[in-house]
Amino acid sequence: MIYRYKKKKKDKPLPLFDKAGVKIKKKPNLKAKLDKVFSMYIRMRDSKRFDFNQFCCISCGRILPFEQADCGHYINRQHMSTRFDETNCNAQCRHCNRFQEGNMQGYRRGLIQKYGERKILLLEMKKKSICKYSDFEYEQLIKYYSALIEQMKQERFEVIAEKDKITIGDDVFYLNDLKIID
Repeated sequence: MIYRYKKKKKDKPLPLFDKAGVKIKKKPNLKAKLDKVFSMYIRMRDSKRFDFNQFCCISCGRILPFEQADCGHYINRQHMSTRFDETNCNAQCRHCNRFQEGNMQGYRRGLIQKYGERKILLLEMKKKSICKYSDFEYEQLIKYYSALIEQMKQERFEVIAEKDKITIGDDVFYLNDLKIID
């Protein structure tokens, strides 16, 4: 019968900063945070004409509720030069973006209709350039798109308020203030 002895595990040396008792904060993932903020901006931008309740898919043209919107990229997200380009990103339904791999033929037709052939060709050339963002640039882009989102939310509330307003002559009435008398 063969007996095996368990070997003692050697303690791995700790990194220098752990030995000194200094803990370093984990660097925040700024790219992921910018992705989230930028995606919300694109979806809100493309749902603006439907009062932020619905959107039109750029690939298939269906009008769906805002909650079913994705931020679709015409040129893959791995190309950093076009990843946060507003021309490259548009609201897309989940079906087209996830299950039809972006529905590229429909996406291209929608882009040409929205921006024109020349701008799409420039976008396709731009993907070949190299771009690397610094942490400062990520932070500034996050602030910029967050401010645009807040501005759109304010516009959204103004649009809702305008819908509930009725003007008769010089008098202004709001629907929630009116009472129906039988």
